[in-house]
Amino acid sequence: MAGPPQEELFAGASESDGTVAVNGRCLVRTQDGHRVVLVAGIVLCQYAVGDRMAEAHAMVSLVEQGWAEQEDVARAFGCSSRTVRRFQRRFEGGGLPALARVPGYPRGRPRLLRTRARTVSRLKAEGHSNREIARRVGVSEKAIRKLLSRLGFRSPRAEQTSLALPAPGADPNLSGNLNASAAPTVEPLASPAPAADPNLSAPDDYPTSFDADPADRRLDRLFAYLGMLDDAAPLFRDGARVPRAGVLLTIPALVESGVLDAARRVYGSIGPAFYGLRTTIVALLLMALLRIKRPESLKEHSPEDLGRLLGLDRAPEVKTLRRKLARLARIGGASHFGRLLAERRVAVRGTVLGFLYVDGHVRVYHGQRDIPKAHVARMRLSLPSTTDYWMNDARGEPLFVVTAEANASLVAMLPKLLDEVRRLVGERRVTVVFDRGGWSPALFATLIAAGFDILTYRKGRFRHLPRRCFETCSAVLDGQTVTYRLADQGIRLLGGRLRLRQVTRLTEHGHQTPIVTSRRDLPAVEIGYRMFERWRQENFFKYLREEYALDALIDYAVEPDDPNRDVPNPRWAELDGKLRAARERIAEITRRVGVHAARRELGLARARRALLDRHLRRELGAAVAETMRLEHRRAATPRRIPVGDRTEGEVVKLATERKHLSNLLKMVAYQMESDLVRAIAPHYRRADDEGRTLVQAALASAADIVVAADKRELRVTLAPMSSPHRTRAIAALCYQLTAAAAVFPGTRLRLLYAVAEPPDRTT
Repeated sequence: MAGPPQEELFAGASESDGTVAVNGRCLVRTQDGHRVVLVAGIVLCQYAVGDRMAEAHAMVSLVEQGWAEQEDVARAFGCSSRTVRRFQRRFEGGGLPALARVPGYPRGRPRLLRTRARTVSRLKAEGHSNREIARRVGVSEKAIRKLLSRLGFRSPRAEQTSLALPAPGADPNLSGNLNASAAPTVEPLASPAPAADPNLSAPDDYPTSFDADPADRRLDRLFAYLGMLDDAAPLFRDGARVPRAGVLLTIPALVESGVLDAARRVYGSIGPAFYGLRTTIVALLLMALLRIKRPESLKEHSPEDLGRLLGLDRAPEVKTLRRKLARLARIGGASHFGRLLAERRVAVRGTVLGFLYVDGHVRVYHGQRDIPKAHVARMRLSLPSTTDYWMNDARGEPLFVVTAEANASLVAMLPKLLDEVRRLVGERRVTVVFDRGGWSPALFATLIAAGFDILTYRKGRFRHLPRRCFETCSAVLDGQTVTYRLADQGIRLLGGRLRLRQVTRLTEHGHQTPIVTSRRDLPAVEIGYRMFERWRQENFFKYLREEYALDALIDYAVEPDDPNRDVPNPRWAELDGKLRAARERIAEITRRVGVHAARRELGLARARRALLDRHLRRELGAAVAETMRLEHRRAATPRRIPVGDRTEGEVVKLATERKHLSNLLKMVAYQMESDLVRAIAPHYRRADDEGRTLVQAALASAADIVVAADKRELRVTLAPMSSPHRTRAIAALCYQLTAAAAVFPGTRLRLLYAVAEPPDRTT
């Protein structure tokens, strides 16, 4: 049912009685040569009709005080939005006098001679841009634009919006020629969609391109600017030796990961934009795989070359990509995004989730904000930092990541992490492997009662076992033979209430390493093997730090923190340090008393002995009194206080949303790379040692790109590797990826991979 006419919304407000509605609460009424601006029935300002300065001040007041938008004010007063903005700038710079219009032509502005009008018309008719014409004539581009408007030239936007468009749904790599017989109306290509329901299936993602030349996407950019395009369609063109085109080998793994479906379900759309959600996610993943570790590194690469990998004329550059990340962070949902990725990973690789490895990674912060500190093991220092807890599967592959609040310990984070694990894996049996940072017998009892098994190193002092208790154990696990000298025994914790199993390893140098677990069904050699496999997760952290810049901050933004969160009291720590020093002083005096007594036995003179006795007694008494005083002061000082009482100013913490999203995308990139390494393992003898190096070389290599329009195929032919056996391994990988029949996201192009024949070097 149609709504009421616009005039009925403002009773009594009509052009006939001199009343103009600015918006729902503001009116401009003109009568008897005077004009009144009303806001909710209250007079904001009044002036004579010919008073230009007062009228400009009225417009500025409406906008600056938030009563109306620039467009509404411009429409009501019969001017352009640019005029309103110009009045705002003048008022900010010089106050009310600056709004007075100075007669005559503005000083210092170059004039465009009337004799040059024909020259400008001729240059425009020849197809030159306004900027080029301005350069030739010697004036500003704005002057050229105004002159062309006076001469009757139509704006490019009006001409473009009257173009005929092809039918929606056309293949972006097969369409591109405009259909001249189509209706001349412009329909939106895709409306900005809200966040989709997670229970709904992903929509068909085949956008349409209206550009005929893949190297010139000006028409699509125009539609994005007009708000009629959510994401530019990938439009590839043929090319020989395209730099870094080998990264397209990861597209089947990208599709298999489900990252685009998860992003669509969480974020919906970030359009209208030329670089939409799909393009942004694909660009970030390919950047990570190409070792472009942060957005600022894009300055070192050609946007045109990177754009060809995305099917665009140019890849997004630094500021654009940072704006996209900021917009995704404002939407929120990184935790939900990570959960969807983990669910997809569990569904695909659930067989390796019997053992899960948990460890915290400390990211050091070098900024000027006062944030919580944590111990950095690799530096052996306590520094301002943020702790991320990663969950990895039995092969060391990441499953999900959680950022701890205020660097919470592993003991505090394990229950939260395992609640997430239980939602992901269901009721299957899971053994959680962690280091001594999670040692807590009370926590062990809680986890075992929740249905989890634990496997960790024993912390604290323990009784060493005699060598006769150890025996040599061997087994073949995960395709490799392992041999340990082990001793298997039972232990009791929590006063005998918690019974666990302890497997102790004896090294060749006599060092004993006790391992505590609740698994009694596994042989001792497998217990040792699973515990010592923690090196996979440590290597994972090291690899991501070096290859993916895991520790790099995306931004230095902060957000408010809880001022009531308790932290260690620096005053208590200061008193504790003084008390330790006082007790050490007492111990030193006591040692000196012992030395004096020994000298007395050697026949020290009586007067000398009496002098030393009085001096030591006074010194010892003063030290004891100081110690008692410090003990009372420390007892009266709280050990922990709210962080708001310790921090001057606002209590803040580093913003986590953007960094969490970046970590998730780097995690997916690492998973995609790992999938390729496993695929070449049967074809490359040194895959365990050099598999990732070979994959990196293949992704960074040049390749020929050919679009077969008749068969709807995108053929990628990689350059040969550095040696024949490496080339054969990549060729076998290409065969497997071609058989997967993956389609490039946003198109119907099926990907075909091959490796070019190496040149004949026999001649």
